[in-house]
This record gives sequence, C-alpha cells and structure tokens, in this order.
Amino acid sequence: MLRKKFALAAMRMLTGAAIAGATGAGAIVSATPAEAQSRDQIRIVGSSTVFPFSTLVAENFGKLGKFKTPVVESTGTGGGFKAFCVGIGPQYPDISNASRPIKDSERTMCKANGVTDIAEFVIGFDGITVAVNAKSKAFPITTKQLWLALAAEVPVGGKLVKNPALKWSDVDPALPPTIIEVYGPAKVHGTRDAFSELVMDIGCEAFPEIKALTGDAKKKSCQTIREDGAWVDVSEDYALIVGKLNSSPEAVGVFTFFYVDQNRDKVRALSVNGVDATFENILSKKYPVSRPLFFYVKTAHVKAIPGIAEYVAEFVSAKAAGEDGYLVAKGLIPQTLPELKKQQAAAAALLK
Repeated sequence: MLRKKFALAAMRMLTGAAIAGATGAGAIVSATPAEAQSRDQIRIVGSSTVFPFSTLVAENFGKLGKFKTPVVESTGTGGGFKAFCVGIGPQYPDISNASRPIKDSERTMCKANGVTDIAEFVIGFDGITVAVNAKSKAFPITTKQLWLALAAEVPVGGKLVKNPALKWSDVDPALPPTIIEVYGPAKVHGTRDAFSELVMDIGCEAFPEIKALTGDAKKKSCQTIREDGAWVDVSEDYALIVGKLNSSPEAVGVFTFFYVDQNRDKVRALSVNGVDATFENILSKKYPVSRPLFFYVKTAHVKAIPGIAEYVAEFVSAKAAGEDGYLVAKGLIPQTLPELKKQQAAAAALLK
C-alpha cells in the first residue's frame, strides 16, 4: 500500500508555488522526471547549524558502502520545514534538520499536506555565541546589554523610541566605544529563533516598560531587531560571519559554538552574563544561550527510500554522537548517556 502511495505521489511534480517558501542558503529545486519516478538516495534539508554534523554523518554513512551518500542541503530551519512539509513522495525531502523544535504551525502545515507521522530526534546540544575577531580585545556582555544594542525600540524617559545607540558605549559606558555592527542569522534560521528567545526575550525583562506589555505586543517589543544597519542578516552559511569578523576587527558575530570551536585562530567568543562559552559550560547548561539540536524524519518514507532508518541509527550511535564520537570531535555537545540511549531506541524502532 505504501509503495502504491509513493507511485501515485511520484506522478505529481513540485510546482513553483509549493517550494516558494523554501528559502535560505541552499535552493530546493523541483524533482526531475527521473527522480520523481524513483529515488535511492536520502534527501535532507534544514538547519545551517546541524548541516556540518549531518554532512559528516552522511559522508561516513556513504563510506560504509551499503547505501548511497545522502544529499544534505543547508536551507535554514524554517526553510527546511517548509520543504519537508510539502508532501509525501520521493520528490519531497525525507529528513529536516533543525536548531529548534518544530512549531505547532509547521506541524499543522505538514498535516494539511498529508505529512502526519513525524519522528523527532535530539542529536546533542549547541551554544549560540557572541564573538569577535580573535585579535580584538574581548569584553563581557549581558543579555540586557545585547537587547539594548539590538532592539528596534528601547525605553527612553519611560517611553519606547527608535533605538538611538550608535556605539556599544552608548548602551553601557563599560562597553567599547566602537560602532555597533553585528552579523547574525536571518529569520529563516532556527538560530535566529533561539537568539530571540534566549537573548532578546530575557534581556527585555529588565525593563518595566516592556514587562508592562502583554501578548503579541510584548513579544514584538522584545524580539524585533533593528533594521538600520546595526544588525546585518546572514542567510548563507555561518562561515560567512567568520569571514566578516576576520576582515572587520570591530564587528561582532552571532553564530553557533561549532564555528568558534573550529576557528579559534580567527574568532573568540564573549562571555554572556558572566559565563564563558565553553564545551563544559554548554554541556552543564551553565552557559545561558544553550539549546538542543534536532532532526525530524518523515516515517512514511522509511520503508520506501532505502537507508533512512540506517542513517538515523548512525547519527545517534555512540561512535557518532557519543561522548567520544566523531561529531563531538567536530564541536557537537553530547547528550547524557541515558538521553542518547532513548534516541537509539527510537532509531531502532524505525528499523522494525
């Protein structure tokens, strides 16, 4: 019955409207007629943060020789879910990487298109870092200061006004007298959502003018980032932010711990609320801007596309995501052993 469902789905090609929302670093293109008829290669979309880990697992998985190396595209978490939720069939992605949990609205979109059975996996943890050029002088920063520097509107004289701060020292005299120039994730990225919740939402709570607001008005005031050039959206791979910091000594970057860990000769992370962004502090959750990383599997594809269950098993295996795994060597913060075993049990269930 499932094979028949796939055969029917293969007759339908993706339309431009169906994939218009799948934006980001990687372009999602419609399937070719040959691909729509059959596919023996896993297709993965989603988070730029999870992308390097997913790619490494795909490469190692392919080297085992039993299945083809999966195709992994970096579209951003939001763009990944848009492509993932379009429908069931070989012309649609099988797995969506994510640097945040799937939203209720995204589940609703999936359900409306027949994507009703989705398996969630946690692969480990990551920290969102605020970083500068490795040759620049580091300075401590707080969530309150970050909000005051980046919010579109801030309290002045008891009223919310357009953010007047031009330099970090305008926010707090203890900060450097340099221009506020921050390169960070665009809205399509899950890292932007996490930054909004873990930094902007926390920072704004220090102000009674914001605390007095409720519902959408409060959310908008807390999370809306200024658009006057102080914050620059980066839709591409976060390696671009590393390049910006390398060429601009006074710029600040917002990206994930992986890129700090892999580029220590180029960038350094600032402490946030007095806690350094280190492997140990993220693992213990002392670092205030830590979050889990995910991927989501379209279970209707498991029996129809070869290797999905085996790929998932590889991703959550001890040799990949365990304490001494090859993903940890590349910057992934591992789960506890009991948490990892839960993921492995869920992966084993896909093989049945």
